[in-house]
Amino acid sequence: MDQVIGRIEEKKILDQKLSTNDPELIAVFGRRRVGKTYLVRTYLKDKIVFELTGIHGARLPDQLKNFSLALGRSLKSTTPIATAPGWLQAFNDLDIYLLDNLDPNVPAVLFFDEFPWLHSPRSNFLRAFDHWWNSSGTKRSNLKVVICGSAASWMIEKILNDRGGLHNRVTQTIRLLPFTLAETDAYLKYRGVILDHYQTLQLYMAIGGIPYYLQHILPGESAAQTIDRLCFAANGLLRTEFQNIFASLFVKAEQHEKIVRTLAKKAGGMTRDEIIKEAGFTTGGGITKTLKELTESGFISNYVPFGKSSNENIYKLSDEYSLFYQKFIENAKATGSGTWLRHINTQSYISWSGFSFESVCLKHSRPIKIALGIADVLSEESVWRYLPPKGSTEKGAQIDLLFDRQDRTINLCEMKFTGEEFIIDKRYAGDLDNKVNVFRRQTRTKKTIFLTLITTYGVRKNEYYTGRVLREVTMESLF
Repeated sequence: MDQVIGRIEEKKILDQKLSTNDPELIAVFGRRRVGKTYLVRTYLKDKIVFELTGIHGARLPDQLKNFSLALGRSLKSTTPIATAPGWLQAFNDLDIYLLDNLDPNVPAVLFFDEFPWLHSPRSNFLRAFDHWWNSSGTKRSNLKVVICGSAASWMIEKILNDRGGLHNRVTQTIRLLPFTLAETDAYLKYRGVILDHYQTLQLYMAIGGIPYYLQHILPGESAAQTIDRLCFAANGLLRTEFQNIFASLFVKAEQHEKIVRTLAKKAGGMTRDEIIKEAGFTTGGGITKTLKELTESGFISNYVPFGKSSNENIYKLSDEYSLFYQKFIENAKATGSGTWLRHINTQSYISWSGFSFESVCLKHSRPIKIALGIADVLSEESVWRYLPPKGSTEKGAQIDLLFDRQDRTINLCEMKFTGEEFIIDKRYAGDLDNKVNVFRRQTRTKKTIFLTLITTYGVRKNEYYTGRVLREVTMESLF
């Protein structure tokens, strides 16, 4: 029996909306393969009375025929339903079905999947939909309409930011993000895949928490075997996935892909102006919109640096697969069994694993706070960096995660991915001291600073640990 693993908050939202005595228009959006359709179709299956999925690239007559077939399925009609000549008539036919067949006292879900695809050129679909919703849908207190789409830029512009008939009509948005590590672990176990947390973390760092990707992990395979098969085998699922992602989500996909490629080169992240310069954009026109769309789709994240305003946001690549593809798959010379194991211990692997582990930790700041015992302490999460002036002999410093706490304390977090217990040597101890000293000097903070290490298997207690590292978190806490 199919069930929805994880998605605790999303299920709570759907339950709450089903229980109201008001008509609801719920917009679900997120990146390709993240499980939007599965969530709605599986969790609300007993309440769905009509479901229509748009056809990609289809012309108006085919979309309308598709609608009539969907209506026939809802009616359980043994004879074909006449195809409406346009969307206004189609929604009128839908109204008749709702009026004649449904109990007005029972919640009824109408599910429009791949909603943007229904709006084919010159079809007037969106105008007809908002007219139907405003003139009829909103009069039915039991009606719960769910619209869903992978074309993030379209959903944001035409639905969430609409200034026409749908302005402020969406009663709930659900931004579906990839699984967390805990959800990934639960999902793999549900599918009979039993791996320890280190192997699950390795997989997550390579392909992220995308349910469709995780669905192709087989019981009895190690993380290395799975990565070889999915990413380096001739017919591997993820060998060519990168080329399809952006074109399916965004109208002008070239700019989105270029930003992702630019951020993949900078583990510490970049400001908007730095992205424009590094990517070679001649102007900033449309960049703000593109950055927002990438953020809403979960490919990148933005952070307000400590002590700065939102105008100085730092953008970081947060999609694990996009980074892994560019680092290892795109120009891979070796393929087949054993390919991934040959990368381990190379400089490329060390660089990538550090970058990816930091990204995973940033996504899991909540469990980190729980592990630190500060879950209920009001705090702000941010990043920080200091670049000394050109020509200066002063050292710079970068902190990829810090918790600025209301109890006049700051946790400065350092993240290290290793296959065993992490050891602080003399050089790294000097780097840690420099970070703390530069941070304190440049920010002029009076707060107590707790240097915090987040590692896979903990930190060995030696002369460089004692008195320097004040708090620790291991990968177990991320789950």
